[in-house]
Amino acid sequence: MKQAMIIVNPSSGKEEAVKHVIDIEAILRNKGYEVTVNETAKELDATRFCISACKDCYDLAVSIGGDGTLHETINGLIDQTHRPTLGIVPLGTVNDFARALQIPLDPEKAIQTLTSPRVKRVDIGRMNNQLFANVVAVGSLAETLSAVTSEDKSKLGALAYLKEGIKELTSRSAHPLIIRYDDKVWEGESPLFLAALTNSVGGFQQLAPDADVDDGLIHCFIIKDLSVINTITVGISLLSGHLQDHKDVIYFTAKNVSVSSTESVGTNVDGEEGPPLPVELSIIPRHIQVIVPEED
Repeated sequence: MKQAMIIVNPSSGKEEAVKHVIDIEAILRNKGYEVTVNETAKELDATRFCISACKDCYDLAVSIGGDGTLHETINGLIDQTHRPTLGIVPLGTVNDFARALQIPLDPEKAIQTLTSPRVKRVDIGRMNNQLFANVVAVGSLAETLSAVTSEDKSKLGALAYLKEGIKELTSRSAHPLIIRYDDKVWEGESPLFLAALTNSVGGFQQLAPDADVDDGLIHCFIIKDLSVINTITVGISLLSGHLQDHKDVIYFTAKNVSVSSTESVGTNVDGEEGPPLPVELSIIPRHIQVIVPEED
């Protein structure tokens, strides 16, 4: 019999995630799966559960939670010989990876997607010794967003990030960065560097309109100025899908990127606090299989 593991973060979806498990179990059993349910209780639980699913050759692992839960789950796939197909029920604040794959953000519709026969191979990024599904952010703004509390996320949703971001923008702080990619080097001051695998970052689905989940590229943005006034024009460019054309933005694509600094600079990975610089980024093309909605 086929085996499926449900990895659920009980605190996600305004703490309603567990209520959806019964429906998911019923759908998977109807599809012929023997189902195991694991609830996360502490950091890295989702990673440990996914490693177990790999070692025991499970056919399917379903992540129920936000981008942080998904990030941990995907990191259970690192360097594994057997990797289960991934199912996603997005219940987080932003759900960028689900947006990029056009998985419904409505929980009931996302659950029904698990019945889809369509599976898509997608790229995964590697940063030092961990994987990432969607984005790595570097700089003072990234550090601030990492400080957003789970309580604020539950109460305010995406507005929690906006609230903290506005605070940081008024400080106008930047760090010296050294960014090496392919055979090029950029050095300068920047409040924010973004390395994205998909077109959706922070809920904005036009940040990298040319990015596809399976194009084998890291889409990178160096923001040179985020003063309060300039933020308005950057925001307009972002919303219209032309961020890469802004005069204070450098855009490039690469397969390998390294970022370092002479100062202590933090990172944010898939919406969660990441390691300090330096970091090495690379792309692993079409590394995982994800259940996606049927095409119309």
